[in-house]
Amino acid sequence: MSALWIAHVTVTDDAAYKKYAELAGPAIADHGGIFIARGGRYVQLEGKDRPRNVVARFPSVEDAVACYNSDAYQAALDHARGASERELMVVEITD
Repeated sequence: MSALWIAHVTVTDDAAYKKYAELAGPAIADHGGIFIARGGRYVQLEGKDRPRNVVARFPSVEDAVACYNSDAYQAALDHARGASERELMVVEITD
């Protein structure tokens, strides 16, 4: 089953986070991830407000987790650490 990678982000260092985004996009694509929402308009109804929200669809939970653990994504993530506050989860899509 497909899965969604859902990130809620508050960016604290724009320059460093931009470098993260430049490197993360190809790493996500290499694992079959396709962005379906990336920083667009949103309405916060409950919980902590994070002004940047990203959703990517992956072929499976395993593909999304493999992406996260990949050397390429971890290299990108080095730029996000200290440059953002984030929550990230992978959720299987039920059909």
